[in-house]
Amino acid sequence: MTRPEDLFSVVDGHMNPDRFREQHWTGSFSEYLELVIKKPQVARDAFQRIYDMILHFGCERYTWMRQDLMRYPFFADPFDDGADAIFGLDSALMNLVDFFKSAAHHYGTERRILLLHGPVGSSKSTIARLLKKGMEYYSRLDEGALYTFTWNVPDEDGNMISHPCPMHEEPLKLIPPAARAEVLAQINEGSDASMHVHVDGALDPFCRKMFEDMLIRYDGDWRKVLDHITVRRLVLSEKDRIGIGTFQPKDEKNQDSTELTGDINYRKIAEFGSDSDPRAFNFDGELNVANRGIVEFIEVLKLDVAFLYDLLGASQEHVIKPKKFAQTHIDEVIIGHTNEPEYRKLQSNDMMEAFRDRTIKIDVPYNTRLDDEVAIYQKDYNKERIRGIHIAPHTIETAAMWAVLSRLEEPKKPGLTLMQKLKLYNGKGIPNYTEDSVRELRAETPREGLQGISPRYIQDKLSNALVSDQAIQQKCINPFMVMNELEEGLAHHSLITDEELKTRYRELLGVVREEYEDILKSEVQRAISADEDAIARLCSNYIESVRAYTQHERVRNRYTGKDEEPDERLMRSIEEKIDIPESRKDDFRQEIMNYIGALSLDGKKFEFATNARLHKALELKLFEDQRDTIKLKNVVSGVVDDETQAKIDVVKQRLIKYFGYNETSATDVLNYVASIFARGDTKQDE
Repeated sequence: MTRPEDLFSVVDGHMNPDRFREQHWTGSFSEYLELVIKKPQVARDAFQRIYDMILHFGCERYTWMRQDLMRYPFFADPFDDGADAIFGLDSALMNLVDFFKSAAHHYGTERRILLLHGPVGSSKSTIARLLKKGMEYYSRLDEGALYTFTWNVPDEDGNMISHPCPMHEEPLKLIPPAARAEVLAQINEGSDASMHVHVDGALDPFCRKMFEDMLIRYDGDWRKVLDHITVRRLVLSEKDRIGIGTFQPKDEKNQDSTELTGDINYRKIAEFGSDSDPRAFNFDGELNVANRGIVEFIEVLKLDVAFLYDLLGASQEHVIKPKKFAQTHIDEVIIGHTNEPEYRKLQSNDMMEAFRDRTIKIDVPYNTRLDDEVAIYQKDYNKERIRGIHIAPHTIETAAMWAVLSRLEEPKKPGLTLMQKLKLYNGKGIPNYTEDSVRELRAETPREGLQGISPRYIQDKLSNALVSDQAIQQKCINPFMVMNELEEGLAHHSLITDEELKTRYRELLGVVREEYEDILKSEVQRAISADEDAIARLCSNYIESVRAYTQHERVRNRYTGKDEEPDERLMRSIEEKIDIPESRKDDFRQEIMNYIGALSLDGKKFEFATNARLHKALELKLFEDQRDTIKLKNVVSGVVDDETQAKIDVVKQRLIKYFGYNETSATDVLNYVASIFARGDTKQDE
């Protein structure tokens, strides 16, 4: 039985007093200067910090379709076990990291608003959420430590009152501007240029007031002013509104710019005598609290024009204008996101030219690679998360396939279907198409992925299928159940009002159904022909005939003992299964013998599974030979003898063992494929 002490022990295991003390370090200004000299990175600005934070998790260079790409593990969400992981957007994420890299080196992009642009559900807000989570996490590490300061001022009774810097300023800002450049030059002397400390701007109005008052008290003795300063470690937190802000558009009547830049504290006006005294002001606007970190503007282009004007100075000059005060310096990353309709409005609005000029847009499209789209749904719909309901093989794949097809443009190359284009994009080889061909296809359709079905719609319909009566009764969902949900939902889709577009999407579901039928037939064929001993015997007979044929010899019949011609009928019946024409049979047979010879020279033994094309041909041939003995089409009529049923049960167990079906889904698949074969036989009879 669990005791309270056991539970306390669990909590103790997650609490580290030493780490807590490190994150709540306090010291004098002099001690902080020593720290800066040893570790200049503690004084990084927000852009340098966010770039280093991404690189903290490493990077992986790889090549895809002859394109050099970089994968950043940070975007796999190492904080919440992949809950916000981004799949398949490596190119867009590379552009994003390049933006931060340029800003970190002060090449100009640090004076721009980062605008993530893309269709609904394309991970824009997820990227912003990841960046905010990352900044919180990184600020808790030694590598990501940053610091601010607190004023300790005596009241009328001589008691010390602490006043934290309201905007979490960098302590080095306490160095008077006249001496700052020379001090920083000495700190940076001998260090790498990428590690140089940059401190821009003056203190915020509150700290400037405190500083001036203290200078007056001590007749300009700066060192005595510093005796009232305690430097402390700063840990960023969105919930505590420290270094991370989020702004969301609301009703224009209930919103004004003070939500960005702070407002007067009317209760303190009587205490300090003026509404222009910074001590009677709340520096709690989103741009204030996000200082030293990042601020996210949700649907930024839906903001009132007055708010967008505030962002102009915040981005270009890194200043904001609180009510009743002079322009105030800020150090933060401004990131917004918007969708296509809102961005088109921005482009057509000549009055917003200044805002467009201060914006760097990064497109965040939908996935156009099937495997990446599948990964999105497998994150949420897998055996670990979905208990008690079996998700039949290809259920998620077919839904993802339809989503990706909806995002692709019809290929311009004659003879290339949309499904083939999907397969090419997914890395599957198709005759007469190379990696260069795929690059050409992508180049001629630069807007692919910026329209189509959203992953959210797929997730909604997968959820509907999982809670349907059929799923609960059978404890299983299959691709047809999900495809029905996808089709029925189109009639009520709030974002798809064009009937022609709905018709196209229904037609694409038909394309997916055809592809799924081909997949099912292939799997059942492989399950029927999965007798490795039978395939090995068939392969042995084929290779024996091929060897004799290529060497112009005869084959000894093992039963009669007589020499006979190679079995041409057997060889052609196998080769035709993989579309080897009569004119190319000699080349193929010689290719097989050369392959066997090369293996032999390497000391390796030939096995049928080592050659994919030959393996497929042997499976199809064996299926053809065994299909009639199993009498699969009789499953439809329900008239199956014991011997046939035993064979069908073997096939069913192979589907379960090798392809991931359960008893229910394997039975459904066999019944469905049997009906396909029955229809085919009926057509032949006609």
